Parts: sequence; structure tokens; C-alpha cells
Amino acid sequence: MTTKIFIAGHRGMVGSAIVRQLQQRDDVVLALRDRSELDLCNQQAVLDFFEQEAIDQVYLAAAKVGGIYANNTYPADFIYENLMIECNIVHAAHQCRVQKLLFLGSSCIYPKLAEQPMSESALLTGTLEPTNEPYALAKIAGIKLCESYNRQYGVDYRSVMPTNLYGPQDNFHPENSHVIPALLRRFHEAKLRGDDEVVAWGSGKPMREFLHVDDMASASIHVMELDKVVYEQNTQPMLSHINVGTGVDCTIKELTETVAKVVGYEGEIRWDTTKPDGAPRKLMNVKRLSDLGWKYSYSLEEGLAHAYEWFLAHQDDFRA
Repeated sequence: MTTKIFIAGHRGMVGSAIVRQLQQRDDVVLALRDRSELDLCNQQAVLDFFEQEAIDQVYLAAAKVGGIYANNTYPADFIYENLMIECNIVHAAHQCRVQKLLFLGSSCIYPKLAEQPMSESALLTGTLEPTNEPYALAKIAGIKLCESYNRQYGVDYRSVMPTNLYGPQDNFHPENSHVIPALLRRFHEAKLRGDDEVVAWGSGKPMREFLHVDDMASASIHVMELDKVVYEQNTQPMLSHINVGTGVDCTIKELTETVAKVVGYEGEIRWDTTKPDGAPRKLMNVKRLSDLGWKYSYSLEEGLAHAYEWFLAHQDDFRA
């Protein structure tokens, strides 16, 4: 018997990783639609899609995402579009009797000053980081949407919250990318030019956690396929989300030096301490997921090497 699965956001970094893993199985049929085929902000279009396709499971990986600049510039877009996507998909899934759904959130749901490492119980215990508050609120709403439908209708809608992700399909844009793709590209181009040094921002002391996107896909499928009794024994009806990460962090200095090693850049790294450091530490408590039998497979250096290989194969797509 085959399971028909809708992966919303299948062209994104996480969605495409889930697709790659599920495509290897012969008991799964994937229902995929890109933006030109299905507008997830259109409630009727989403409902029509669910009614036509007879979906069994949903991975809700679609989202409007961006960096600090985008979040600050377009806060209304970020909260509106993400709320609409979540509401339309979750409600249509319920209306069409889909029993299993997995919502993918973000570690930004936790308070700005959350105790480290951040555990699931930190949710709604403090003020959010102002720069991405609209996006974070939408993600919190997604968790509560799933929990509310579970409580009222007895469905099985679950949520996972990833740490910082990287890997294939990442954004390597020179201005808009996150730290790992930005560093990989910067060191690659410095190597090609023969630069004597690369300037890195801040002191290098802040600590961050990073997870390869293929591990995130593996964790998502693992959580989706857990027995319902086991899932409910390890969560709470109104605190049901699960952190996904390595539980291991490193300094930005260690990350930068590892990227330079992977790329093969042999020049100097100079730290511009006039630039801001950001929060001193952001680490996920992943005991809940560990107790449920999942652990990451990529070390940071292995994962960076894999991400760099993907960048080299697709660098023409990222020409400025």
C-alpha cells in the first residue's frame, strides 16, 4: 500500500531534502506543486488541491523566509504570508480528513534571552528577538494551530523546530545569505583571486549550532513516522513541538577556520571587531528528540564539504 504525501515548499532547502529521501522509497507517492501551479495563500485553491489529490500525509515546509534586512523591511509580508500558508494547509488537511501532518518551524520561536541550551519549555516565556518577531509569531501560531486541531478534532499534527540549517539548495547570494553559505562563497572567491586575507565580522567568540539539511530531512521523517502513542508519551498536548539539532555548538571562529580548510583557502583571516557579534550563544536542547531515537549523522566538517561540493556544481546559478 502506498502513501500519498504532499510536501509544501518542495523546492526550498528543507522541502527538497525531504523529497530526495522520500523518493528513494517505493511505498510513497509524492504530490508536488510549485508556486505557479498552486498559490498556498489562496484558501480555495489549497482546498481544491486537497480535494482532488486525496492526500494521506503533509510535510508543511513552505514559508516566506529572509534575513534581518528582509524581516525588518517587510514585516507585514512575513507575518501575513506565513499565517496564510499555515492556516490554509492545516485547515484544508483537516477538512479532507488528512490525519498526519508535520509542521516545520524555526528556532526563532524562542525568547531573545532564553536560557541556553533552549528547551521546548522556553516557548512563550519571554520577549522575542525584535528583528524577526513577525516571522517568529507566525511560526508559533503554526505550532498552536496544529495543537488546537489535535485537541479539538483528534488528528495527529506534529511540529519540529530546526536549528541553523545549511546544505544543498541553500542561498549563496552575496548579500542575502546566512553565515555558512556567505563564508563558503567568500573564501572560494578569495582563493580564486589569490587574496592574502579574508575579513570576518566580529570577534569570532559567539557560539552557534549548525545542522546539515539532509539530517533535518531525516529527523522530520523520523518524527512523522513515530507511533502516535510514543509521540504523545514524549510531548504534551499544549507543548508538543520537538527541537531538531545536533546539541553541539562551535564558535564562529572555529566555523570560519573550518570553512577555510574545506575550501582550501590558505591566506590569513582578520577579525573586524568593530562589527557586531550578535547573541553570545544559541544552542538547542535536543534531549526530547534524542530520547525518541534520532541523532544527526553529519559532522560539521563533513557537512561543510558536502555543501561546498554542491556550491561548486551550481555556482553559475549564483553569479552576482
